[in-house]
Amino acid sequence: MNNKEALFLQTINENKGMLFKICRIYQDDADDRNDLLQEITLQLWTVFDTYRGESKLSSWMYRVALNTAIVFFKKQKCRPDSVQLPEGFDTPAELYTSEKEEQLAVFYTAVQQLDKVEKALIFLYMEDRPYEEIAASLGITQVNLRVRLNRVKNKLKEIIKKMNYEY
Repeated sequence: MNNKEALFLQTINENKGMLFKICRIYQDDADDRNDLLQEITLQLWTVFDTYRGESKLSSWMYRVALNTAIVFFKKQKCRPDSVQLPEGFDTPAELYTSEKEEQLAVFYTAVQQLDKVEKALIFLYMEDRPYEEIAASLGITQVNLRVRLNRVKNKLKEIIKKMNYEY
């Protein structure tokens, strides 16, 4: 294994939590999440040499991963074998081993109903990124970020309420 491969694997390992969260936010199905993770990893490897050090490596990875997730999501929606179930159609819920897992599942289901910018915003907030970095990543001011973040939090609360889940 050469130095580039070792550095890449180390970087992926250090940021795998972020990558898993992006996959969870943009894909409901476990197989689709795995496909997306593979696509993100491939894309990161393909462009790894283009990292210029102008931002944190994790911020750069986030942008590449998010763009890959959005493209993957758009392609998936256009696939003819991608069929949306009718609203209100009950699917068997995952077996939860704890209340925390159930809360996470409800949260991620609610996040799926946000638009792509709102998903990115909530993801960066969950990653505990500084507001300055979030605003720069999204191309908005910090004031606008705070307003949008409050609106997204309220929107998530309303979505969760409509799901008849008490938090």
